[in-house]
Parts: sequence; C-alpha cells; structure tokens
Amino acid sequence: MNEAEPARDAPDGAAADELIVVGCGTVVPEADRAASSYWVSSAGTDSAARTRVLFDCGPGALQALARLGLPWGKITDLAITHFHADHVGALPGLFFALKHGLARPRTRPLTVWGPAGTHGFLEKLAGACGDFVLDPGFPVLVEELPPGEARELSGGPRLEAHKTPHTGESVAWRLDGGAFSFGYTGDTGPSTELGSFMRGVNALVCECSLPDSQATENHLSPARVAELAAAARPRLLVLTHIYPHLRTGHDVPRLVAEAGYAGATCVAREGLGVSLTNG
Repeated sequence: MNEAEPARDAPDGAAADELIVVGCGTVVPEADRAASSYWVSSAGTDSAARTRVLFDCGPGALQALARLGLPWGKITDLAITHFHADHVGALPGLFFALKHGLARPRTRPLTVWGPAGTHGFLEKLAGACGDFVLDPGFPVLVEELPPGEARELSGGPRLEAHKTPHTGESVAWRLDGGAFSFGYTGDTGPSTELGSFMRGVNALVCECSLPDSQATENHLSPARVAELAAAARPRLLVLTHIYPHLRTGHDVPRLVAEAGYAGATCVAREGLGVSLTNG
C-alpha cells in the first residue's frame, strides 16, 4: 500500500489545463515508452472539482503514471478509443491498484467512457481477471458514447466521440473546456470528417504509424497526417504511435511538413507536457 500519492498536476485551485503524455508507443515493446496513454487535467476551483481524464491505458501505462508523479488514484474519467491490447492492456492493473494500492480507500465514482461494446468488454475482463474490474470498492460507471454525441463530465468539460476507420468500434475523442480544447485520434485510417471534427483544438494527439510507402487503410502515414492536420488546424500537432522504424529512421515532423502541413508539430515522448489553455 502506498503511504502517499504523488501529485505532479497543479496544486488545488491552480489553473492547469494540461496534456501529459504517459505512453506513446505501439504494439512493439520499447524500453523508453509505454503504449498509448494520455493524461489530461482540467483546472477546477478545488481538487474535488478538477477533472483528470486518462485517454487509453496501454501496457506500461500504470508504471509510467507513477514515474511521472501523476495522481493515478484521483483519475475521474477513463476514455477508451478501442479494444486492441496496446490501448487497454494495463486496465486490469489499474483497477487492481485502485482497489488495493491506495493509502485511503477511494469513494469517488470513476466513469469509463468508450465506444459500443465497452460494457461487454469490461464484463469479459472481469470474468477473466476478477470482480475488482467492475467492483473495485467504489462505483464504476460505464458509458458507451455513440459517435456524434457529447456528454459533460463531472468537472464541466464536454467529451465528444467521432467514428474512426480502424476497427468496428473505434472512436476518436475531443474534450472541450471553458478555456481549452484537446483532440486524440486514437488509431485511425484516413478520414476527411475527422479533420473537421478536430478543427481548432489547442493540441491534437495524432497517430502516425507507418511510412507513406507502407500506408494502410487503418493507420496514418505522414502524408495522411498532413491532410488531417490541414483540416484540423490545431495549435500544436503531437505525433504519436509511430512505429520504431519510422521514428528512428526519419525526421517525422519534417515528413509531415513536406507533405503540406506547416503548423507547429512535435513527436510525443513520455512526460511531454503541453498547456491546453488558449493563447
């Protein structure tokens, strides 16, 4: 049991609308990065009002949360894009830690947002791993959010889903607060509608899996990222889910720029922090 929980995000009452990259890897294991997982905190008037959303929870994410000093025990919402193992593989460990790893038992509900099939997926996970997945000692609320619909989270931000061409259920997420906006493509193939959906976000975390020469219909390459980003026009484009042979062999932001997108772009890395406040 932990004697105390780390707290990297802002002190109670401080204004901090921030993205922190927890995991930015792929299905290929790499020593310096967990698989897909992204932390977004939205400022509130006090700790009870603050929203802390974890987008996906791939293998290694729980240990990365601890390395980064993030208060994993205070997650308010979990948003899942799809059910591939590199995006949900750490979920059993997260729920087990929330049940047994906190100095003080949690009472606040945790809302799990996901695409169609999320209820069934978590029920199967509980059947395989244990009842703690859906009954960790505090309420777990499961909400399947259809594409095109939006819901307000407990702290105020508005979460909206958009269908992506990756799996039958996969979605992208957009989170909008009073002074910030954030977009996360999850895994996706080319989609003209997705760029419009993400229009004007402060930060867009966008997959860029493969070189253009290996482009597929269910992942993005630099040229396809450029097309999406040109439509979305984010303040900052954060490239993620880049397979090692592309990331280590090429300057991926330069490839995206050469394909036609001239906006601010960077490559995700563990611990990268991005302010989401307008301006």
